[in-house]
Amino acid sequence: MSNTESQYNKALNSCMDIFLKKTKDYGTSWRVLRPISITDQIFIKARRIRTLQEVKERKVGDDIHSEFIAIVNYGIIGLIQLAIGTDQIEEVPAAEAERLYRTYAGEVRNVMLAKNHDYGEAWRDMSQESFTDLILMKLQRIRQILANDGRTLISEGVDSNFTDIINYALFALILIGEGKHTN
Repeated sequence: MSNTESQYNKALNSCMDIFLKKTKDYGTSWRVLRPISITDQIFIKARRIRTLQEVKERKVGDDIHSEFIAIVNYGIIGLIQLAIGTDQIEEVPAAEAERLYRTYAGEVRNVMLAKNHDYGEAWRDMSQESFTDLILMKLQRIRQILANDGRTLISEGVDSNFTDIINYALFALILIGEGKHTN
């Protein structure tokens, strides 16, 4: 398990590094995004991964690895937006954006550790295609929950689905790093 924690932290830190660099370039322009828009951004990335998996040819620069990083970062943006709201769209200072990222990334990591314990690292035997399909399924769930004004009868909420999406993407990044999945 300690290898998983180390690999997970390395993948997450790589994602955070990109998030922080983009925050310096663009500020926190993502503050305008509502949960449905974030869901659609992740959908675009996951659909592209699925297309690349099926056709095995790409015509634009970003590879599958980069798309999974984007999914992680949009997922964390989703958790931040759920927590601080989108009613007032104000710029968040870079230091605060980093603090929020670290906070929600830490919460997602804690969920991974608990589930990874209970599921016995089953993700290590999963295909990249399964991660992609599970992400797309979770996005459909989020869309349905949002259509229900955020209410569920028995199911987890939008935040739990974003958390699972982030963890699936991080698992895919780990397996790409090990050479078990294609990039």
